[in-house]
Amino acid sequence: MRRLFLLAPLCALAACVPAEPPAPAPQPAPDSCKAAQFRGLIGQPRAVLGAMTLPQGSRIIGPRDPVTADFRAERINFEIGKDGRIAKIGCY
Repeated sequence: MRRLFLLAPLCALAACVPAEPPAPAPQPAPDSCKAAQFRGLIGQPRAVLGAMTLPQGSRIIGPRDPVTADFRAERINFEIGKDGRIAKIGCY
């Protein structure tokens, strides 16, 4: 009985070891939202975006705007710098 009591913690630790490592999450294509076609807008004033028809679901993010942390590879994001110009365009 005493041996069984001493082996119980070892059995509990053995149960914590994963059988196999988890599979890596699939990575989206680098330009899944087709942001490359808008790269020429970097450095332009924010007002340029107002005159364009942007894809549905696009976000224009100001320097202090709150943004949700959900990731969507197909969504294009236009980040506006403190100077009021388009600073970054990306898929996230």
